[in-house]
Order: sequence, then structure tokens, then C-alpha cells
Amino acid sequence: MTDKRPIGFIDSGVGGLTVVKEALKQLPNENILYMGDTARCPYGPRPAEQVIKFTWEMTNHLVEQGIKMLVIACNTATAVVLEEIKETLPIPVIGVILPGTRAAVKKTKNKNVGIIGTLGTVKSGAYETALKEKVPELVVTSLACPKFVSVVESNEYHSSVAKKIVAETLTPLLSKNIDTLVLGCTHYPLLRPIIQNVMGENVTLIDSGAETVGEVSMLLDYFEISNSPKNGREICRFYTTGSAKLFKEIAEDWLPIDHIKVEHIDLGGV
Repeated sequence: MTDKRPIGFIDSGVGGLTVVKEALKQLPNENILYMGDTARCPYGPRPAEQVIKFTWEMTNHLVEQGIKMLVIACNTATAVVLEEIKETLPIPVIGVILPGTRAAVKKTKNKNVGIIGTLGTVKSGAYETALKEKVPELVVTSLACPKFVSVVESNEYHSSVAKKIVAETLTPLLSKNIDTLVLGCTHYPLLRPIIQNVMGENVTLIDSGAETVGEVSMLLDYFEISNSPKNGREICRFYTTGSAKLFKEIAEDWLPIDHIKVEHIDLGGV
């Protein structure tokens, strides 16, 4: 059985492109639709009610396009509204938090795990709860990094400004004896080399988005909705609520795709 319908990915901005990058590698036959709400990014400082509303608006847009699975490639939205969307939609829905925690539990040797994320993700305690449910004796240190998303969204993640912001923000973690650090926001892998440099080579970084794609692959098989190699990938389309030009620049820098098509979509006001 083969299912040509696309997989939908949603994020507060460009961060979910880090998940798409992994999907392009691990799922070479799958069609992809991506929706980034860059006009209203970041979601981290917003009230839960707004995050729920905005996430549903993106979800409904992609559902109307006929997706077969939804990946909420945004940690803040996963923490706030994953369960509600899972219960409502008739298609499989997956978030980025549980795959990231599973990988962290596997990797840590000294049971000291760090979480960096948006204000909303850290405040929700979703990562800490999920980690402690698996291994109660884990020591979990969470740190909100509110400036990281803005650096990525403004396409400054290669700059000296980015290096300064990352170094200053992560300083409180350097004394915590952490051996594993979860990048609890899909924007953060674009800053990965800088984060690794600040934390040191002995700290293992966990990309929650990349871990999620392994679970997507498993669910495609479980529900028997994979696309066949005979069909191959025909669609890889991107929607943004913000600047299509800026989105395209970041997507072209980050993804191994030529001639990326980005369409501006208006989902409503801020």
C-alpha cells in the first residue's frame, strides 16, 4: 500500500526546518508541506491561549491541503496543545518533546541533563516531567534562552552577535556538571556549533527535532501510510506568515534543496 499524501510540519517560524532537514534525509520518498508562523514568532513568551489558537490555525491550513500526518515541530506548541490536537484529528500527530527525552535518557552517563528552550517550554516543565517519569533520579537543569529564536529568525545565527548571546546565556549551565544537553527548541540546532563550543566537547547535544523524525518513520510503517520509492517525492512546499524572502534565504542556507518555493500566507492578526 502506498500513500502519496504529504506530511505536514508546523512551527512558530523557521526552526522546524531543522526537522525537515532530517526528514529529507531519513524519508526520501515522502512529500512535505511546511508552515512557519514567522509573523507571530516567537511563541515562547506568549500566553498558552494564543499558542493554542495560532497552532490550530496552522494545523487547519495544512489539514485543508490533505496531509496524512502532522508533526508539531515546535516545542512550545508541543508542550501546550499536542494532546488536544492528537485527540481531535483523524490522522497521526507527533510532537518533539518525548523523542528528545528518550534520546537524553539513552545518552546521559552521569544522570545530569540540561534542557534549554523558550520561556514557554521551560515554564511548562514538560521536558523535566517526561524525563523524571522515565528515570526519577535524574538531575534536570532547565534554562530559558529567550534571545536565541530572534537571532535565528533574523538570519544572524552565523554572526559574532550570536556567539556573544549564546555564551552569556549558557554561562549558568557551565557549573552544573551536565553531560547531556537537550536543544529543546527546533530553532536551536541552527546555533549548534556555537552551543557546542560554549558547553565543551564532553557535553552531548540532543536535537529533539532530529530524534522526532525517527518516530515519524516508525509511525509511517505502523499505520502503513508510507509513500513508495516508485512514486518518490513530488512536493516539498513551504508556507510562511512573514517575509517569504527572508524565509527562503534561511531555508536555502539550511536545506539541501534547489529552487525552494515559499508562499506567504495570512493567518490573521497578532
